[in-house]
Amino acid sequence: MVRLPAPGNRVVVRYLLPTGQATDALGELLSADDELVVVDGKRGVERIRRSDIVAAKPVPPPPAPRPRRT
Repeated sequence: MVRLPAPGNRVVVRYLLPTGQATDALGELLSADDELVVVDGKRGVERIRRSDIVAAKPVPPPPAPRPRRT
């Protein structure tokens, strides 16, 4: 079983799609239990079955936006 940080932390979760391809969810970990992991990222809230997870790790906050050029 993949270990996850506490909810509220930013994470990247690699998981398998039904096609067998892997994809990533990057965002705030909202919740995690024995069956389901919920990540809120740019694609919206993703609900991922634990059995589909290949890897997961905490990641640092996103960089600050760059100033606009004028």
